[in-house]
Amino acid sequence: MTFTHQDASRDEALWLDALNDAPELTAVLPGIPDRLLVLAAHPDDETLGAGGLIAALAAAGTSVDVIVATAGEASHPDSDTHTPQRLAEIRERELRDAVAALAPGARVQLLGLPDGGLAGCRDALSRALRETAEAGTGSLWIAAPWRSDGHTDHDTAGETAAGFAESARIPLLEYPIWLWHWGTPQDVPGGLHVFPLTQEAEQAKRAAMAAHRSQVKPLSDQPGDEVLLAADVLAHFERPFESFSVTVPRSARTVFEELYAGSSDPWNFEGSFYEHRKRALTLAMLPRDRFGRVFEPGCSIGVLTEELVRRSDSVTAMDISARALDLAAQRLGPDAGVELLEGSIPENWPEGTFDLVVISEIGYFLTPAQLRETVRRTAASLAPNGVLVLCHWRHPNEGWPLAGDDVHEAFLRLSGLERLSAHSEEDFRIDVLVPPPAESVARREGLL
Repeated sequence: MTFTHQDASRDEALWLDALNDAPELTAVLPGIPDRLLVLAAHPDDETLGAGGLIAALAAAGTSVDVIVATAGEASHPDSDTHTPQRLAEIRERELRDAVAALAPGARVQLLGLPDGGLAGCRDALSRALRETAEAGTGSLWIAAPWRSDGHTDHDTAGETAAGFAESARIPLLEYPIWLWHWGTPQDVPGGLHVFPLTQEAEQAKRAAMAAHRSQVKPLSDQPGDEVLLAADVLAHFERPFESFSVTVPRSARTVFEELYAGSSDPWNFEGSFYEHRKRALTLAMLPRDRFGRVFEPGCSIGVLTEELVRRSDSVTAMDISARALDLAAQRLGPDAGVELLEGSIPENWPEGTFDLVVISEIGYFLTPAQLRETVRRTAASLAPNGVLVLCHWRHPNEGWPLAGDDVHEAFLRLSGLERLSAHSEEDFRIDVLVPPPAESVARREGLL
């Protein structure tokens, strides 16, 4: 795609007509998130593409983070009156004024990456997204430039955000900037969803757009200082709505129900020697022969649950898949004394304390925020002499945000529990954690 800001912009009336019947954002993302993370390639992208969204969600109580990759220092390359350094300083002030007009409590990060050179900065962009996403808790949406906008920096920022959102399983809202200038609705596969703006959000966005003075007004009357965003371009951003290409990750529940619809034992728990051996090692590492109350989230079809029943007074087993629980109930029978719950952790963590919690092969299906909350709830629900057993695959898990080692290290770092024993090999690792002080089985039995 080749264009310049000096080209005649697409007639706004054509866009308004085309978007008249577009579905609203609430059709795919009902409600509002606890947090909104907005990525922009340059100062003003955040306002033009998502300023109304920022204002509306912030007014409704959503916490807002704005990450801007570059200072936009290359916006006027032919200016004789403004050096790139001076432009960077001006545009940073404008950015902060604009975001303050949209959401006074929003946090702003300016990464200072090279304007026009984001294609070589994907790692820095990914790191900023990850660190910001992991710094808070609660539901999160990411808004970023549309990955096919036609400007190399916009495309790079959009592609990076899309990759991160997919791996972290976070909804992504891609906002076009230059599409309105050069494109047509047919250029957006899957179409766009619109977000109607309240009068207050519209007013806040107009104030924020005006704050980007270096872009909406000439820098001076000298050659090279001409206005970048002319009236016909700005018209695309003065609508009573904003438009987004939306990607919503499939829910974990949907993913697992599809797995069990295709197989009654999708991981071959019953037939695989690998699974038999791993299960035997897990059980062998339990530091007591018998436990009182046991919790096993992610119980699947109940193969490990069946073994835990033999070594406990009661077992509470949970899975996100109703089909898996039906299969577990058939395996265990009505007299096993197992409480089978449909749900997921950490949201549906059961009440009370447990003598044993077994978190096996499910930690990497959590988001980083969910993992932190799971660590907290696990530690809080363990009895004073309770035991936590962790067991996870160590190879990459395509399409999910974490690896097995990430899960174990988070528990070791954040739980306040001590490691009693560990087993680690190429394929999986097992850690047994207990409240301090960790006392070996031999010491507990008086052999030392």
